[in-house]
Amino acid sequence: MGRITLDNVTKSFGPVQVIPPLNLTIEDGEFTVFVGPSGCGKSTLLRLIAGLEDVSSGEIRIDRQDATHVPPAKRGLAMVFQSYALYPHMSVRRNIAFPLRMAKMDQAEIDRRVNSAAEVLNLGDYLDRRPGQLSGGQRQRVAIGRAIVREPAAFLFDEPLSNLDAALRVGMRLEISELHERLRTTMIYVTHDQVEAMTMADKIVVLRAGVIEQVGSPLELYRTPRNLFVAGFIGSPRMNLIEGPEAERRGAHTIGIRPEHIEVTEGPGAWSGTVGVAEHLGSDTFFHVHETGLAETITVRAGGEVGFDHGDRIHLTPREDLIHRFGADGLRFE
Repeated sequence: MGRITLDNVTKSFGPVQVIPPLNLTIEDGEFTVFVGPSGCGKSTLLRLIAGLEDVSSGEIRIDRQDATHVPPAKRGLAMVFQSYALYPHMSVRRNIAFPLRMAKMDQAEIDRRVNSAAEVLNLGDYLDRRPGQLSGGQRQRVAIGRAIVREPAAFLFDEPLSNLDAALRVGMRLEISELHERLRTTMIYVTHDQVEAMTMADKIVVLRAGVIEQVGSPLELYRTPRNLFVAGFIGSPRMNLIEGPEAERRGAHTIGIRPEHIEVTEGPGAWSGTVGVAEHLGSDTFFHVHETGLAETITVRAGGEVGFDHGDRIHLTPREDLIHRFGADGLRFE
């Protein structure tokens, strides 16, 4: 079981409170992602759960047992860092087995767990190599293997893919998601990359300055962001946020429309403007349009065959049923 509950947890460093009172429940078997900009408190929150930082107040429960002051090694959690933290002089086999040998586990059980983890992670051919002989993705799999053999109540991942190149990140995202499907163990994953959050999570926790802005499934956050911060953070490219007369006409302080919810029309549309930059990506094209009469540059996602370039005039019509409305307080309303 891997249910984790944070009850009015706070964290201060000296006089600075970085986590105001925070309440959150992560259900057993969930893949939960903490996401937000740099400095939002997501890694600090993960370290509080792991026991690597002490809470200033509040309670952390693991499987309904108070773990607030339990040492990290006794919380039944396994953490995977972005730096891999492997021992360069040890083989892959010995790196994976290290926490079990420290626990003085029987050698036969160590061998069973190491071989099982190696099979799950496709590391069987690399067990006798050292980390320096592996690629970045393989080293990260070794770090994950070292966590798997502990058979923890939950896995904690602290930006584990940030040191990998773009192609490896995509591959490792899939591997970690598939690992969760196999193990069905609770996973908490920290990232600043909202694409990782959207593609991997059962539940996303969006943080800003230590405060939870919204919790929900990826599609919930995408379709119904509760405020301007979440609206602007979730989605790539980001939502167009428009103020002024165009928003006032629709009874809002700010309106939001996603790039894929704006149609390129042949005749006059709601907005007409000039293409500043056209990003042709093959299956998609992103147009950044200005001189529309709006203060903001509008980003439009269109099919790859739509043929406009820098300087072209373009006519746009937003999907009225997919416009988001936000009040002066920044909160979304229907």
